[in-house]
Amino acid sequence: MRLDDDDFSLFGLPQRFAQDAADIEARWKALAAKVHPDKFAAEGGSAQRQAMQWALRVNEAHQRLRDPQKRAGYLCELRGAALQANENTSMPAAFLMEQMEWREALDEASGAAAIEALDEQVLARERGLLAEAGELLDEKNDPAEAAKRVRALMFVARFRADIDKRLDALGH
Repeated sequence: MRLDDDDFSLFGLPQRFAQDAADIEARWKALAAKVHPDKFAAEGGSAQRQAMQWALRVNEAHQRLRDPQKRAGYLCELRGAALQANENTSMPAAFLMEQMEWREALDEASGAAAIEALDEQVLARERGLLAEAGELLDEKNDPAEAAKRVRALMFVARFRADIDKRLDALGH
């Protein structure tokens, strides 16, 4: 293991979008136990600091690998298709129209049931975008197109957070 290994190599996983969540968790627990700073207490401060670096690295990798959206974005970056989420916010017109329709539906929703129905619709779209990104990465080897799906997923995630806030305000 090297600190500069990519997350997949660090966890001993193939560089693929499709991963078994339970396997990721099991590998994280094993790695975290292996590099925990307390295991190096008898070896002095230097060994503990190095173990802390390893623990941070393992936890960062875990955060990226366990989240499908982050994993897809990371794979895009590894394959040379930077997300450029802050610089590249252009989206297809159809996606923008869909976003506007969702915003209007959320603004017009009069109760929790309507908001939850909208959330189900948006969740289905999110799942579809994840599936497309996975296919583009694992089967079609098209990280540039996958990066477009990941950027769209970022918009969807922000909108779902707005839905959650609205439901929280209603006490749900």
